[in-house]
Amino acid sequence: MIDELAIRLKARQFMAGLDLSNIDKDLTVYTRKVNAKLTTEEMSPGESGYTLTRRDGKSSIVVNELERRERQRFSACHEVGHLVLALASNHQETPAWSYAKRDDNEIACDIFASELLMPFDAFKRDVDQDQPSFELIERLRSKYVVSFAACASRLAAVTDYPCAFVFMNATVVRYASRSKALRDLNAWVEMRSPIPPGSVAHRLVQEGEWSGEDSRVAQDVWFRDWPNGYDLTEMAKHYPTFEETFSLLWFEPDGGPDEPVKVWSGSVAQEDDGGLQELDGVLSFQKKTKKR
Repeated sequence: MIDELAIRLKARQFMAGLDLSNIDKDLTVYTRKVNAKLTTEEMSPGESGYTLTRRDGKSSIVVNELERRERQRFSACHEVGHLVLALASNHQETPAWSYAKRDDNEIACDIFASELLMPFDAFKRDVDQDQPSFELIERLRSKYVVSFAACASRLAAVTDYPCAFVFMNATVVRYASRSKALRDLNAWVEMRSPIPPGSVAHRLVQEGEWSGEDSRVAQDVWFRDWPNGYDLTEMAKHYPTFEETFSLLWFEPDGGPDEPVKVWSGSVAQEDDGGLQELDGVLSFQKKTKKR
C-alpha cells in the first residue's frame, strides 16, 4: 500500500530551501541535490529514462531525447524520486493497452515527480485564481511544462471546489483524482465501471466525434445514492481514434450537499488502482510501451 501523503511530504522536504524560480526551464536544482547529471539519448519507443549510479555516489540520469519536453521533465523527476526515496526501479515493459497494476515503487516515484514539477504552494495559488476548467488547465500546464492530464489530476486534487478529474479508456472508467472537498462528501467515482449514461463523456463517446464541451448534468449521473436536486458541471473531451476520454467534474462551492452522503450501494469504490499508465498523464496513444 502506497502512502501518498508520506511521499509528498518527503518531496516537499527535499524541495525545502531550494530556489524553484527557474524549474520551468531547468531542473538542475533537483539533480544537483542528488549529485546527479541529467543527459539525454535516443531510446526505443516506450523507454523514458534510467539512472546509473557509480561507486563514488555520483549518478547519471538519462532520459529519452525523442520524447516530448513534458515527458522528459517528468522522467527526470521520476528518476530523482528513485534516488531520494531509495526505491529500486522496476522497468518492466507493459503494453500501452494494458491496465495491469504497476509496481508500487514506480507509482511512488510518479507521485514524487508530480510534486517536484508542480510545487504545492505555487500551484495551489494559481489554481485558486479561477474555477476549474479546461482553459485553466491549459494555462497551468503551459506554465509548469507538464502534460494536460498531469495538470488536470493535480488541479482536481488541490482545488477547494468539490471536483474530480476522470480518465476513461474505450467505454470504461479507469482513473479518478478527487479534491478533499469531494472526498469529504463521500463522492466516489467507480473504477472499471461503464461510462455513465447521461454524462457528457458518454454522449461524446456515442457520437464518436473528436470534440469537447461542457454542460450541467444531474449529480446522480456520476455519484449514485445522493440526494436529488443537485447539478454539477462536466467538461469532457473525447479522442475517438485512440478511445480516450477525459471529464472534469465540479460543483459550485455551495452547490453540493451540505453533509456527507452516508449511503453508497455500488461495488467497491477505488481511487487510482495503478491502471493509469503514469501520473504524468501520458496517454496510450502517445507511446507504444511503458518503461522507465
